[in-house]
Amino acid sequence: MPFIEETDLLDLHKDIEKSQIINERLLDQIKFKNKDLRRVRIQRNVLVGITTLFILGIIGLTSFSVGVNSSNNQQNNLLVSIDSLDAIKARIDNLKEQNQELSLVKEFYLAKQFLEKEKIYSVQVKSFVDNNVTLTSDALTNTLFVKTNPFYAYSLGTFETLEEAQKFRKQLVNIGFEDAFVASYKDGERLQIEDPF
Repeated sequence: MPFIEETDLLDLHKDIEKSQIINERLLDQIKFKNKDLRRVRIQRNVLVGITTLFILGIIGLTSFSVGVNSSNNQQNNLLVSIDSLDAIKARIDNLKEQNQELSLVKEFYLAKQFLEKEKIYSVQVKSFVDNNVTLTSDALTNTLFVKTNPFYAYSLGTFETLEEAQKFRKQLVNIGFEDAFVASYKDGERLQIEDPF
């Protein structure tokens, strides 16, 4: 076996001790770095988790808002549609009323033209000395107010046939117009007094 001197052995022990101290320090530094790395990793994971939750929350909130807005828009569109339908129905009703009024005006003018061109029959119910009678109106299509010298004759109903006029005369007599009689007219003038029966 070889021989080692004590000083050399002591130096060798010192070197080993130094190496052990350096190794322990290095191990301590590794442990410290590992703790540091774990802490940084945990912080990073927490930060990633919080960021992910934040992004998911924003996405959820945005989709909820969009859903609420689209449902509100659909409800608003539905309300607008209902309001529009009500407005359209009101417009249609208004147009129907106007159409009825125009039909009445058309009937009035057709009746006036008929009265002026054709021989018609009417039931005279009264005659007046003055033209100052408030019973007549141009809007009444079934009335005649004709000058028959020296009187103004007031007649009700305009009929194409004598039979229709005679039936109407009977109804007027039954309600109290006992002097009513049927007369024929053409071009706004009385032609003759007709047979009441």
